[in-house]
Amino acid sequence: MDTDPGSVGKVDVMNHDHHQSHSHSHGSSMNHEGHTGHDHGAMIADFLRRFWVCLVLSVPVIAFSMMFQEVAGYHLDFLYRDWIVMSLATIIYFYGGWPFLTGLIGEIRRRQPGMMTLVAVAITAAYAYSMVVALGILPGMDFFWELATLIDIMLLGHYLEMKSVAGASRSLELIVKMLPSDAHLVNGDGIRDVKVDQLTIGDIVLVRPGERIPTDGEVVEGNSFVNESMLTGESVPVQKEQQDTVIAGGINGEGALKVKVTHQGADSYLNKVVKLIQEAQGAKSQTQTLADRAAGWLTLISLTVGVITLLFWLFSGKDTAFAVERMVTVMVTSCPHALGVAIPLVVAISTAISAQKGLLIRNRTAFEESRKITAMVFDKTGTLTEGQFGVTRVVSLVDQVDETALLRTATALEQQSQHPIAQGIVREAKTRNLAPLSISDFQSITGKGISATVDGKKVAVVSPGYLKEHGIELPKGAYSSGAETVVFVLQDQQIIGFIALADTIRSNSKEAVQRLQEAGIKVYMATGDNQKVADAVAKELGLDGVFAEVLPDQKVRIVKDLQQKGQFVAMTGDGVNDAPALAQANVGIAVGSGTDVAAETADIILVNSNPTDITNLVEFGKATYRKMIQNLIWATGYNVVAIPLAAGVLYPNFVLSPALGAVLMSASTVIVALNAQLLKREIN
Repeated sequence: MDTDPGSVGKVDVMNHDHHQSHSHSHGSSMNHEGHTGHDHGAMIADFLRRFWVCLVLSVPVIAFSMMFQEVAGYHLDFLYRDWIVMSLATIIYFYGGWPFLTGLIGEIRRRQPGMMTLVAVAITAAYAYSMVVALGILPGMDFFWELATLIDIMLLGHYLEMKSVAGASRSLELIVKMLPSDAHLVNGDGIRDVKVDQLTIGDIVLVRPGERIPTDGEVVEGNSFVNESMLTGESVPVQKEQQDTVIAGGINGEGALKVKVTHQGADSYLNKVVKLIQEAQGAKSQTQTLADRAAGWLTLISLTVGVITLLFWLFSGKDTAFAVERMVTVMVTSCPHALGVAIPLVVAISTAISAQKGLLIRNRTAFEESRKITAMVFDKTGTLTEGQFGVTRVVSLVDQVDETALLRTATALEQQSQHPIAQGIVREAKTRNLAPLSISDFQSITGKGISATVDGKKVAVVSPGYLKEHGIELPKGAYSSGAETVVFVLQDQQIIGFIALADTIRSNSKEAVQRLQEAGIKVYMATGDNQKVADAVAKELGLDGVFAEVLPDQKVRIVKDLQQKGQFVAMTGDGVNDAPALAQANVGIAVGSGTDVAAETADIILVNSNPTDITNLVEFGKATYRKMIQNLIWATGYNVVAIPLAAGVLYPNFVLSPALGAVLMSASTVIVALNAQLLKREIN
């Protein structure tokens, strides 16, 4: 599938198996290669147009029908009445019934008789019998008016169903529209507008205030707040400055940004979102397969019961008109139409809403089965923690130097280093808006720290190993947590204070763990970190178990061991070094925001790297599965009642007409569609 920015809008967002039966009715196949969202809109409009034309033609057919006149209690007869009714009914049959007749041919060619087959057989039997009666070949009363109303109702039912499913997937079209078509390419000292698909990696583009960002990239100049809520679910605009990444489709705030293109085409985040949602909506899950099997069996049962009904009433002495009417009613009433929309519509809604909430679903079966999770295994770094050192404490040990001065002094030295600890200290100073001090005589103390001259004084930022090597006693209270790393600030070889850092636990990790445990799920952590650090994190979060100092292959063993104990295991990691465990788990969940979304081994991707989204995943999975089962029960249960009534089991007390049968069948489809729409309330 081509997903470059210039063609992403050409992707068909309605690739559902059920609707292939509709598209076959137009002599085509709904796929990624030839049909667009516009084509699908044209199909919906075509059904509506056929409905209105047939409805207008149905008025005289009904009014002139002798059967309807008898029921309504009036008499209207004139020369050529029968020929006028036959002519109008013929137009209705071929024009209004054309989608169903061609759908019948398509289903026969695929050897998959389904609802189109049932409808086509029903209207053909009704039309053929009525023509034979109208021409005087057989005695009886035609039911052209029932044929007309049946086709009207079937066209309207198909239109409403297709429109409902199209509406559920319209979020994809909105996502596609978020990508601008033009970009301001910086060319030396000048700027020229080019098409987005002409950009190459490394190009610099200007994003003016209020404009949408045209490409994934890295800010090289400027400072602004960017609204990415539609992309990542982040509720407030995010500040972007040099070296920060931006995502195509985000809305720039009040500052101008110059952005270097880092990803484009199929690698862009927005295109990956579209592709992943399409794959999830187009793929079949176990529940979808169950629905397909049920629809197939129901089609065979309907055709069989229809034939048996015809033969039964004929051998019972009823006239041919009555027997054919019963057969037609059985076939119309029992169309597994609701089954066709029961699952695809729920999937379209759940995957689209999940994407808006920061959950990208790559494997529908895993998504549905997330309701079964009994054990959750988290990686630590970058999953439960931020994945980078953050300052937890700044402690001054002398009166002459306060906390701020101590941090400024340490930052003056550390800004020269690329070490994660140094970067953590510099970030803290930037957060506090502390201007760095000037230094001289900078030196690196191999494996132990750094030193320099600050304001004429010799200052060093060193590790505990340096203190031990030089016989300097560790200050009391330096280590309050096993998860902390502590560096010490020396001035003229005297300790003036220390700074503690840790791989900061995400602010919402504890809430996520608690919510999972409240749902009856055991929460474990598997990390390559040392036992002391792992125990400290596990204690703070209240985990049910912790596995420390484990390699990627050992994480796989942990998952397998839990599975062998009967647990349904989900694994959450960064999608790279955790890939084997993600693949082994019953549900693999990759953490990765922005363009890091392509963790190919995972079933679900957390766009925002937010642990609480995992609890949403479990809740969404339960709600989605519950809604699917409700729809399946309704779609099949309706037929259990409707088919016997259509066959005439209550005759002569009650007779279900073909038109009323069509109404009930369409009503079941609408009810299933409305029930699926209620999913939005449950998971929003």
